[in-house]
Amino acid sequence: MITKDKYAFSQDVKIHIEKLHEIVRNSIEAEELIVHKLSHPDIENLSRGERISDMVARFGGSWKFIISFFVILILWITFNILAIGIYEFDPSPFILLNLILSCLAALQAPIIMMSQNRLEQKDRIRSENDYLINLKAEMQIRSLNQKVDLLLEEEIKTLFDVQQKQYDLLRSINSKLSVKKSK
Repeated sequence: MITKDKYAFSQDVKIHIEKLHEIVRNSIEAEELIVHKLSHPDIENLSRGERISDMVARFGGSWKFIISFFVILILWITFNILAIGIYEFDPSPFILLNLILSCLAALQAPIIMMSQNRLEQKDRIRSENDYLINLKAEMQIRSLNQKVDLLLEEEIKTLFDVQQKQYDLLRSINSKLSVKKSK
């Protein structure tokens, strides 16, 4: 009888271990795609126009641009105010300067918008990667929960088996006591 219990116990342990291995295999298979996508992101192929728009946006949004822009404006206005005669190429209302500034704004705005669209695309990819990382963590948590549930299930089964054996032992003791009392 003891060997039967040991055999049944070893079979239960084997089944239990096999269930744990199955949970691990399933979680590894499910996470493979996520890990591959995170560790091998798509290579960004930029066209010449996209690289130029990024450089223009980077320069247009920097202190270097703002300072150089103000220096050029101050030099332009100062030169045209102080210039005499033929050297004065843009008199006081500075119409040519206004035209140049308008053209600069008209050209710079769409280029910056192109760069902003690309940055938005990069942000979308980053948020997808964050989602995948969160999904991977959730899958790991589910896997751990399955393992804990399996362990609890086995523990409860073991407790019920022990309780049943104790109950059987108590019944046999009780029956032996009843037989002794009746004699």
